[in-house]
Amino acid sequence: MAIQSPYAFSLWGSSLSLPLSLPLSFSLTFSLSLSLSLSLSNTHTYYYYEYTECDSVGSRWRVAIPHILGTCSALPTPTRGTDCSFSCAVGEFLEMSAQQCTPCAAGSYSLGSGVRFDQWDTIPAGFTSLATYMDPGPSGEESQACNSSSWTPQGVYLESSRDECTVSLVYAVHLEQQGSVSFSYQYPDNNIFFEFYVQNEQCQEMAQTDDQKWIKLTTNGEWDTHTVNLKSGTNILYWRTTGILVGGKMVKPVLLRNIQIEGVAYTSECFPCRPGWFSSAPGSSSCQPCPRNTSSHKGAASCTPCPDTQYSHEGWSQCKERPPCSEKDYFQIHTACDSEGKTQVMYRWVEPRICEENVTGAVALPPTGEREACPPCNPGYYNTDDSTCFPCPPGTHSDGTSVCEECPAGTEPVLGYEYKWWNVLPSNMKTSCFNVGNSKCDDMNGWEVAGDHIRSGAGGSDNDYLILNLHVPGFKLPTSLAGMTGTEFGRITFVFETMCSADCELYFMMVKSTTVVESWEGSKERQSYTHIMTRNASVSYTWAFQRTNQAQDVITLHTHILHKHIYIHIDVVILYSVSVTNVQDGVASACRACALLSQSSQRSGSCIPCPAGFYIDRDTNRCQECPPNTYLSGHHTYGEDACLPCGPGSKSNKEHSRCYSDCSYSHTEHNRTLTFDLSSLSPVASLTIGPSFTSKGTKYLHVFNVSLCGHQGKMAAVCTDNVTDLANKDMGSDSTQFVNSVDSFICQSTIIPADGRGFRMALASQSISLADTFLGATVDSDLDGINARPELFSDNSKGIPDINFFYRSTQATGSCERGRSAVMTIRCNPEKMDRGQLTVPSACPAGTCDGCTFHFLWESGSACPRCTQDDYHQIEGACKGGVQVTLSVWNEPKLCTKGMSLPAKSSAPCEAIALWLKVGVGGGAFLAVLLVSLTFYFWKKNKRLEYKYSRLVMSANKECELPVADSCALAEGEEPEDDVVYSHKPSLLGKLRAIANKREGDSSESVQLKSSQSERWVWG
Repeated sequence: MAIQSPYAFSLWGSSLSLPLSLPLSFSLTFSLSLSLSLSLSNTHTYYYYEYTECDSVGSRWRVAIPHILGTCSALPTPTRGTDCSFSCAVGEFLEMSAQQCTPCAAGSYSLGSGVRFDQWDTIPAGFTSLATYMDPGPSGEESQACNSSSWTPQGVYLESSRDECTVSLVYAVHLEQQGSVSFSYQYPDNNIFFEFYVQNEQCQEMAQTDDQKWIKLTTNGEWDTHTVNLKSGTNILYWRTTGILVGGKMVKPVLLRNIQIEGVAYTSECFPCRPGWFSSAPGSSSCQPCPRNTSSHKGAASCTPCPDTQYSHEGWSQCKERPPCSEKDYFQIHTACDSEGKTQVMYRWVEPRICEENVTGAVALPPTGEREACPPCNPGYYNTDDSTCFPCPPGTHSDGTSVCEECPAGTEPVLGYEYKWWNVLPSNMKTSCFNVGNSKCDDMNGWEVAGDHIRSGAGGSDNDYLILNLHVPGFKLPTSLAGMTGTEFGRITFVFETMCSADCELYFMMVKSTTVVESWEGSKERQSYTHIMTRNASVSYTWAFQRTNQAQDVITLHTHILHKHIYIHIDVVILYSVSVTNVQDGVASACRACALLSQSSQRSGSCIPCPAGFYIDRDTNRCQECPPNTYLSGHHTYGEDACLPCGPGSKSNKEHSRCYSDCSYSHTEHNRTLTFDLSSLSPVASLTIGPSFTSKGTKYLHVFNVSLCGHQGKMAAVCTDNVTDLANKDMGSDSTQFVNSVDSFICQSTIIPADGRGFRMALASQSISLADTFLGATVDSDLDGINARPELFSDNSKGIPDINFFYRSTQATGSCERGRSAVMTIRCNPEKMDRGQLTVPSACPAGTCDGCTFHFLWESGSACPRCTQDDYHQIEGACKGGVQVTLSVWNEPKLCTKGMSLPAKSSAPCEAIALWLKVGVGGGAFLAVLLVSLTFYFWKKNKRLEYKYSRLVMSANKECELPVADSCALAEGEEPEDDVVYSHKPSLLGKLRAIANKREGDSSESVQLKSSQSERWVWG
């Protein structure tokens, strides 16, 4: 299938465009074979020789090809050519007429079976810069934002794109035998991903190890070399970069130079030396740069000196007129103290000196300043008779103004470095200058001492790195702290100030790790910065100052005129003091109390290390264990006040080195104690936020790893930069300790997904710690100056209070003076089963609203309190068959977990009649019996009264003493009554009253008789 190839291939100065309609594999083979065989003969002006393609047995023919197509008369007959695997030695080329290896002439060079690219005034023929973007737009189309991104030639090097586009530099080569590719590079910024890989002619990626594919970081200003073996056949080489501008900060570009490929069969001509370089002897394998104040043209065998009124730097092709000297061409220094303790300011020309002093408008070198008293020695040093400062002997100390004295008994020297006077540069500090184009600024002063401070020097150009390096051989904890298990081995603190007119930047780095610890851009007021060392190893601290990171130092190879802009008096960084604690073999400025052996020991005056978690008692100088739930501050153990109390809801580990949560928490509210068991949340959890997009559409994610509690206080959350990790695999044992891997309670990484930019793996970078100190857990919204801001999340409607876990990172940053902090809000939500759900505020999608304090919400059923008897109620069933069942049921909604289980179903014997009914029936029966009894009693009583009455009547009849009737005659009109006589029976109340009257002595009753007939009826 015919495809259109974007590549044009070039070897040894010859280029050939491929027919676009040819198959890619055929085009590659044909073009590469043809370019290998091109050779113009000095004796044959109308034709040249080339080789045919190799056949299956590895042989080929040499044929003559006319320069003008169609003129084929008098051409030499084809002859058998050299073997396909034939190659010449370095410094030689294959002369096609005789088919013999011939030494290169002076002014040229050859690699034999290799090719080198070291001229970058333009992108050489055969190289292609491709800007790709793997994320399609909203409608599926590719973004056009990267059309202008490419690798840019900068004279002696090639510079990658500075934006976040993915830009590939592509080159294809056909090897007749196994070979290799090597190149020099600068890769100072891990915010840009740099990978190198190889494909075959079918666009299949060759097998490579990680350390071959991912390029190792370099220190600012230094060049490194990367080499990869290649297989025979077609190899397509890719140098690919992608910038990550997540923080909105421009990345530092990758620089390439001196690409060399080995394994081509032969070279048919020698390479001429580029302008500014030369080779003096025939058969050279390389060219050398012309020395300063000399120049050369292309293919030169020697260099030509510049006239006295002109100058040149190393490798220049032309000389340039010397400009008049100005204030920018000199700098000041302080002389060393003399025997009288005096120093003075002197001025020196910037070397190499390029200005002319004896011309109109030139500035003369200022005279030497007056002699003045030397500043005192730095702490830990003493002044000798010749006013030279020397370090105090071991076991002694000095404040810099007095002689060294031994530490008194019961104390030990406080070792470290403390530099605050800068008359001379300390012996363990070095200053230098690096230029990205390697334009030799090494001899210029990178930094200059100035009495009470040290400042950036002249340098060579705007984008030079002015380097100040402090070497620390290692760290040694004081004897009293030697038994501690904390993570702080030492700390470095420095006070600085920057004054800038443009985009200058100050970098603070640990050279062993090749990573920038912190950087400051633009002008900054005088301030202090502290970095804590958590690993014990040799390290070099580096301050690198760059006036601008733009490539103004551009060298054009054809003219080699270098334009330099130096801002000595405008753009400057001032370093006032530097202090490093616990330095191995350091000097002492003071003594500190130490723990002593018991008085019964023969070495009772010797200092001993206290065990982990012990402090030094002020009265006895003996080791005492810290009280429970306190921790040692790390760099102070004298007195019980060194044991700091842990925050609420936390406890100290066994060594008293850290406070942590053991996953339990209790809170009393409304006379009820809520106990929480958060052990289910103890394993490390991850939260991925995104995707987010940068200004050019790069997709990235924020990943947070959280270790909430448990693990005996170990910070179990780990974030690692995988590119940095791969790039540092082959570093020394010391430096591998500085791989950018973060251990913390909460850490964050920025992830570029594999499908986002066409990477073969997800890339992790910018790993930072958000929480390396646990401050405490509380239901309150404030702790140690950190506010949980509950308004960022939805209201808690469950009635169970939220628990806020407060954390802080002790590492200060440029924008967070007290370090970053984090609040993890734990909320009971039975709907979120198992591990629950981690979220960030919707108003702050990155987890933070100010860049310093991060807020998280963890909702889970495991965050509910432990169940108690207040969380359920009982239901009694009906009595069936003499058995009653009782069930226990959780209150709804259930807002508890673990703890007390529901009581088992219980049963008890019972009767069919309910108790109330029994009571009612019993009461009714009692009342009925009482009523019957009373009725019977009064009936009996009435019978007795009737009996007594009848006796009375009978008695009255016998004696004829019945009462006389009022009248026996009928009144007028009165009807006679019946014979029946009715007697009015008294009522019950009357009877009772009668009985009472009888008891009072009344023995007679009054009875009214109606008639005599009645009497007869009664008795008859």
